[in-house]
Amino acid sequence: MQVQRYLQLSIAVALTTIALKTGAWWVSESVSLLSDALESLVNLAGAVFALAMVTIAARPPDDEHPYGHHKAEYFSSGFEGVLIFAAALGIVWAAVARLLDPQPLEAVGIGLALSVLSSALNGALAYSMLRKAREVQSMALEADARHLFTDVWTSAGVVLGLGAVLATGWLWLDPVIAIAVALNILRVGVALVAQSVRGLMDEALEPEHQAAVARVLAVASHGAVRFDHVTSRRAGPRRFIDLHMHLPADWSLGRAADERAQVELALMQAVPGLRASIQLLPLGVEVQMDDPPLAEKSAA
Repeated sequence: MQVQRYLQLSIAVALTTIALKTGAWWVSESVSLLSDALESLVNLAGAVFALAMVTIAARPPDDEHPYGHHKAEYFSSGFEGVLIFAAALGIVWAAVARLLDPQPLEAVGIGLALSVLSSALNGALAYSMLRKAREVQSMALEADARHLFTDVWTSAGVVLGLGAVLATGWLWLDPVIAIAVALNILRVGVALVAQSVRGLMDEALEPEHQAAVARVLAVASHGAVRFDHVTSRRAGPRRFIDLHMHLPADWSLGRAADERAQVELALMQAVPGLRASIQLLPLGVEVQMDDPPLAEKSAA
């Protein structure tokens, strides 16, 4: 199943859980169950936006985007984070009003049953989505999966909290639980926005992938071949690496190209989704990689 299919399923599940959780809030009038329903609305909006961004990210490279559109997935993660902020503020607003004016709860048992059912749906989908996200290295799918897991833990907290309300009769626990839910999803929102920003800033390859690259280059290096100026970045599921490969000046172009092709193949096998760009240079020739100082530019 492709990433788009998972996100389409996420939209369908979000619609189902919204109906279940809204029903849970309607029959019980619990503000903590209302907060749970509001988070499901965020899930729906996030899944719809993620589907749009994944569709854009799947477009092939073009003249304006020669490296592809993979970074579109990072906007999905950031958007979900912003939606979470808005949901958290709405939950706190409703909870504070209920805290100042406590109301008795009705049909809590039915409300809790509906909440547990919706959580089971979210949990099963989130587990499957997270496994797929790691397999295809999709940040949009991972963000949506982690948001669903947050929804599951939120619902679990609400269920336990309302159980405490039933056991103690303390009505103030209901809005306090809702505020705790808001703070928890706000933490996830901050993490998603931070992850989105890091992705847009062209982070280097993950440490395990950098180690895999280093192993390949160590094997390929010998007396006649050496590598330097290795730089890398990631964009959604794609990984990019640039490096210089120094070879003896008396090698034929065909031999040099064959050597480079073997290294590129080894790198792509070691790191899934990697695009390697290797510049061939004669031994003893170095290339200026950094911008010259401003004074030198002015003099030129």
